[in-house]
Amino acid sequence: QVQLVESGGGLVQAGGSLRLSCAASGIIFSRYTMGWYRQAPGQQRELVATIGSNSRINYGDSVKGRFTISRDNAKNTVYLQMNSLKPEDTAVYYCNAVYIYNAQTPPKWGQGTQVTVSS
Repeated sequence: QVQLVESGGGLVQAGGSLRLSCAASGIIFSRYTMGWYRQAPGQQRELVATIGSNSRINYGDSVKGRFTISRDNAKNTVYLQMNSLKPEDTAVYYCNAVYIYNAQTPPKWGQGTQVTVSS
């Protein structure tokens, strides 16, 4: 059974920081590109950041320079360090896992963790 479990969300003031974690189980972690996406009320889900099994990284334009994604293959965990948070970062943040060897394999999603940034 594949599980992606996010943690670390919460309420923070603008300019503050949070660190999200996503612990994966039921998959061979090193065979997946891991990512973070977010969805604000009334908006589409958008890319925050992805990190490949070779640590190749991609960021969404709105978070470049403020957020840092990393992974620990020994712990089957991906992290998102969020600094200089803005009210517009408020959203539910979802962990995502994409199997790198078969593009037909549906991606895996976590249940999401709420991040709220107050002004």
